[in-house]
Amino acid sequence: MMSDTDQALVDEQIRYYRQRAPEYDEWYYRRGRYDYGPEHTRSWQQEIAAVRETLDGLKPSGRILELACGTGLWTQQLARYAGTLTAVDASPEVLALNRARVRSAAVCYRLCDIFAWEPDVTYDFVFFGFWLSHVPPSRFAAFWDLLRAALAPGGTVFFVDNRFHPDSSARNHAVDLRRVTQRRELNDGRAFEIVKVFYEPEGLAARLAPLGWRGDFRMTANFFIYGSVTLAR
Repeated sequence: MMSDTDQALVDEQIRYYRQRAPEYDEWYYRRGRYDYGPEHTRSWQQEIAAVRETLDGLKPSGRILELACGTGLWTQQLARYAGTLTAVDASPEVLALNRARVRSAAVCYRLCDIFAWEPDVTYDFVFFGFWLSHVPPSRFAAFWDLLRAALAPGGTVFFVDNRFHPDSSARNHAVDLRRVTQRRELNDGRAFEIVKVFYEPEGLAARLAPLGWRGDFRMTANFFIYGSVTLAR
């Protein structure tokens, strides 16, 4: 069970992403406060494309689950694969944007705090983009227990997230790597405290092994960590 402090932090994190919904894509497309120039944007786009290519190479099929589906930037790709897709998020604002972007009858949307969500079926493939870094360390094991319950035998988990880079976030966002929470501002200046944990492949593998998971973890040149994870036999 989460402590009251952790729950308050998760609640604030949800509020932040609800309020950030209309401006979230600025981060992904490197616009406004996230624009560091054309060379930076070119590198960012190339590295995102490499992750997408890896995901595509796995050929997800069957029942697919996307956690923290956000505005649909990855839902679009997942919805093209054979099978059904369940997309879960705690923000009705981003789910509305997701629906408008994806427009697919194959997607079933679930509005729910991921930490309170319980799967009622198992899934052949589970994806989450830029979510693992927002899981409080005290909830790390419980989150992977949730994935164990959600994953069908022989299933695969695939994720992508930020690796630390000083130019990954907005120009006015400072990062203190000694902390697991960071201050984030919206375009209008409102500030929130959210969880942000930066992982490296070796450290992530070391945390997952005692929980019964093994993974193939990779990093792009500058911005991202990604990989596929399965239950160890």
